[in-house]
Amino acid sequence: MKPNARNNKLNPSLRSRLLRLVLVPLSFILLIDIVGSYFVVRHVANDVYDVELNEIAREMLLHVTRKGGQLGFDLSPDAERTLLLDKEDQVYYAIHTTDGKLIAGDPSLPARPAIKSGKETAYYDGILQGQDVRIALLRGKPLLEPPAEAVMIQIAETQIKRDRHERALLIQLILPQVLLILIAGILIWRGVAHGLSPLRKLQQELAMRSHLDLSPIAADNVPGEVEPLVGAVNDLMTRVDGVLGFQGRFIADTAHQLRTPVAGLKAHAELALRETDPVQVKRALGHLYTSAERLSRLVSQLLSLARNEPNNVAANFAPFDLNQLALRTAQDWVPLAYKKQIDLGFETAEQTVLLNGEAARVTEMINNLVDNAIRYTPSGGRVTVRVHKDEEGAHLVVSDDGTRIPIDERQRIFERFHRLLGNHEEGSGLGLAIVHEIATLHNARITLEDDIDGVGNTFTVTFPDTPVSA
Repeated sequence: MKPNARNNKLNPSLRSRLLRLVLVPLSFILLIDIVGSYFVVRHVANDVYDVELNEIAREMLLHVTRKGGQLGFDLSPDAERTLLLDKEDQVYYAIHTTDGKLIAGDPSLPARPAIKSGKETAYYDGILQGQDVRIALLRGKPLLEPPAEAVMIQIAETQIKRDRHERALLIQLILPQVLLILIAGILIWRGVAHGLSPLRKLQQELAMRSHLDLSPIAADNVPGEVEPLVGAVNDLMTRVDGVLGFQGRFIADTAHQLRTPVAGLKAHAELALRETDPVQVKRALGHLYTSAERLSRLVSQLLSLARNEPNNVAANFAPFDLNQLALRTAQDWVPLAYKKQIDLGFETAEQTVLLNGEAARVTEMINNLVDNAIRYTPSGGRVTVRVHKDEEGAHLVVSDDGTRIPIDERQRIFERFHRLLGNHEEGSGLGLAIVHEIATLHNARITLEDDIDGVGNTFTVTFPDTPVSA
């Protein structure tokens, strides 16, 4: 079985579902109407022909006589044939006393039911000689002097003309309704097809699209019920476009940034291969190691940048103490600061500073800020890491004695691969971009100002003041 055929079998179309929801109840209503019409038609037919049976019974009541103190029946055979004559049905009769004694007629007629109080005639169905019959039962007193007791007169008639009359009435009633249901079904089928045509056009439009076309779907002519779905798809396509755009930029930036260090590695390797002097070989290997170290740092920062992209991160926040985290992170940079003869200090807040976030990413942010400060601070300078809290929120401050960043550069400094002109320090231009991405992920604000002593720069990351339980 083909996959498409299997899916169609398991997942019926919207059209078939709508038609089933409409046509099945209509068919059920038609069935109920047919059953109801049958009982109505049968009742009407019985009313018409039962009157004739009642008239025959009353006519026979007139011919009940008394002879020698006994009740009898004086209807002549010719008159009886005339009275009971019918072109289609057979008519039978029986006359009994109230105690069941047969006066005249056919003794094989079905047993008599009780007549309800206040009524003279009862009508019921029965079987006589293997045929369905309709029976009228009349209880009446013969017109005799002196008055005689009441007698029971049964008139039974086969139901040939009744059945024919019922069928004719049923056809007249049901046929227009069946035709009406068929016409309604056709109109509903066409209406559903017309109503679903915007969905079919939408499906065709999407099928003809290029896989590179992630522009929003036009929702002008789609039904109101489908508009939220189109909106959700457009939102998804916007997010996918953002992810693909980020991936494209990341790949392009990575290729551009890796080209130079890889070329340097290759050049140093070729130089080492050509040298025969051990001293020169060792020097070339030293340059090769330095280039490999720079390449390793660049790759690490590129991966960190990709990992901290706010639109592509599923944040897993948890409470942590910014005081303790910043202190431990700053301590890791003491050896490098000591090597460059830089005074690295830490000023702690007076109270515990609890934040809700990812401690690992905040650690990475502090590492990049401190690394940037030490890298651009000259020997003998100072780098200070400070944590404090006020009504605005928690603040992480890193100040340095490096070259002052001009005001017009302070916004661009957080862009990827942006480096200040005239600066000879080695770097990829990704450290502050990573800081900015992590701050955005934590809904924090980062600012850059002159240091309070007038020398260097101060980076301040302000985290929002949100309640965090210890």
